[in-house]
Amino acid sequence: MAKPPLILVSPSIEKRGVEFHDLSASLSVKYDFAVTQSGGIPVTAPATTDRALLAEAVCRADGVLLTGGDDINPDLYAKTLPRAVRKTVEQTPDGGGRDLRELVLLDEIFRQRKPLLAICRGHQLLNIALGGQLIADIRQQVPGALNHQRLDLAGKIVHEVALTANSLLARITGKLKLGVNSSHHQAVLEPAEPLTAVARARDGIVEAMEWKPEVARRMPFLLSVQFHPERLTREHAEHRAIFSEFVKACKQKRKA
Repeated sequence: MAKPPLILVSPSIEKRGVEFHDLSASLSVKYDFAVTQSGGIPVTAPATTDRALLAEAVCRADGVLLTGGDDINPDLYAKTLPRAVRKTVEQTPDGGGRDLRELVLLDEIFRQRKPLLAICRGHQLLNIALGGQLIADIRQQVPGALNHQRLDLAGKIVHEVALTANSLLARITGKLKLGVNSSHHQAVLEPAEPLTAVARARDGIVEAMEWKPEVARRMPFLLSVQFHPERLTREHAEHRAIFSEFVKACKQKRKA
């Protein structure tokens, strides 16, 4: 019997945890459930910026899941931001350690050619890692935008996104219109090369990205989404399918 694939999961960092109130790694159990439900074993990435250690962690894993959390340091994608916009940015409490750690992880994912599923913050950081930019505050920078900060309905469908026909996400979900939740105030401005947007909300916000077709033919599984499918897997088969296909790609990587 084949062993389940190991999925390296990058956690958030909290100012204080339960034990001794130290700076702590934090991870919603919904990520763990979504991975285990699909046949994978989640393993939390170490809270370090040591490149050699992170490279070894990626090496031992069959795929990587980048999760949601605090905002990314705007200095990584914008030389200047209006003061009112910058005031909305809430960065990680570890002095940018998570930003650096996940940029190293992404570098190793590309170098070692491992499958990647990037969610919310992970979706945004992927774009930055490849040279792209973010919208730092949707409300101030996108006139007429939807309310994307529906934290009160984090586990519910709040709006639809239009999917690109024949994209990986459309094939996985079997949909051209996908209902999603929405709990973010930042977003990808436009996909960096060699990514392409494969889902957008009706206000134009990029809701999912993949490799461009010519790149996808020679690279492993990559899907990034702005929404949180891990919070919708119990009631929505199309969101379970996202994790199922990701874990399937990780199984194939293990065999290879």
